[in-house]
Amino acid sequence: MPRHSDPAERSSYLRYFYRGWRPTRIGRLWSRLYAWVSGLGLVPGILLTLQTKDRNSGRINSTILVVATYQAQRYLVSMLGEASEWVQNVRASGGVASVKRGRSQPVHLTEIAPHERAGILKAWTQVATSGRQHLPVSHDAPVSAFEAIASDYPVFRIDPPRQPGQNHHDA
Repeated sequence: MPRHSDPAERSSYLRYFYRGWRPTRIGRLWSRLYAWVSGLGLVPGILLTLQTKDRNSGRINSTILVVATYQAQRYLVSMLGEASEWVQNVRASGGVASVKRGRSQPVHLTEIAPHERAGILKAWTQVATSGRQHLPVSHDAPVSAFEAIASDYPVFRIDPPRQPGQNHHDA
């Protein structure tokens, strides 16, 4: 969880969806509904549904996320920081996940080191207009401002699925 309070909670509208870096009951319901619609491919191309295996129950969880493109690569950012369920599930699965826009595709999510995240976070804030409300840095701030918060917001690159026997040094 980031070391500061969630800036999105300053918005009366967003307080209905997020409190204390966690989605509220309304936020979880809205996310499930929107993930279903996104999975059908009925939302803008910057959105997709991430499907992860729950680390505790083994059930498939769906989360709608904004995709940021940075230096010709696609990335997912956790606007709620380290405590996001999808982040914990991705880490527990070793990066194994699926993305869905119409049909489900297996992917491997590679976590980006904090010192490499600033430019990606800035690119993400350019397209994640409501998600950027959770960051304490303005979307028009210089990349250097994002360096100070980069360790608080996990970032994952969307890669093709790994082949059996392939380790992380081969990717």
